[in-house]
Amino acid sequence: MSIIKLDATDSTNSYLRELYTNEVVEDFTTVIAKKQTQGRGQMGAKWESQDSKNLTFSVFKNTEALSLESPFAISLVVALALRKALQSFLIPHLYVKWPNDILSVNKKICGVLIENVIKQQDVTASIIGIGLNVNQIEFENLPKASSLKHITGIIYDLDEVALVILNQLKYYFEVLEAGNYEELKEAYESCLFRKNKPSTFEDAEGLKFSGFIKGVSDFGNLQVLLEDNIIKEFDLKEITLLY
Repeated sequence: MSIIKLDATDSTNSYLRELYTNEVVEDFTTVIAKKQTQGRGQMGAKWESQDSKNLTFSVFKNTEALSLESPFAISLVVALALRKALQSFLIPHLYVKWPNDILSVNKKICGVLIENVIKQQDVTASIIGIGLNVNQIEFENLPKASSLKHITGIIYDLDEVALVILNQLKYYFEVLEAGNYEELKEAYESCLFRKNKPSTFEDAEGLKFSGFIKGVSDFGNLQVLLEDNIIKEFDLKEITLLY
């Protein structure tokens, strides 16, 4: 496993993708940056992070041997690995907000951006971008954000936190490689944020509606029980959970 540390880059995902384009990249090669000038989140959102206080890094995973039925399996692995790693630092009440944000109670502490490399309709590699709020305690205009230090009062060693996460990623990818997808999916659904609780959603047209999160499909769509007692599936572009 190779770890590349940078003082600054536009995006660790972009850096790692360019590296993969130009040379052979070892499995679990990791790029960690003290500063990202163009950090990215889901759906093109910008990821804000104070320099040197948080973890902004990307991990390369060769997925050729996984025989993935759905790329969502990668999201399962990443979410479960992050949750397990953070549990080891005694972060309480950890949930996965679909598809793979990590929350403590109802505050977001970690975001994930997974970019897959697809060849002949198969996912051959994945670049897993992780933004984890570690020692930052002020979040201007981000009322739903928190950090490890904000929650526990402890200052964390960024290298230590990164290594624990990487070890958990390796473990959960081994579980996936062993063919235990259903086990991972069940574990993921058990910690879904607001599962089986009345929740409000907004669709792509801005219309709000109520429902209960029941789980996810094998392809990663969110399954919501609607008022007419019908379970409907939504993909990431179709629905936003309001909380």
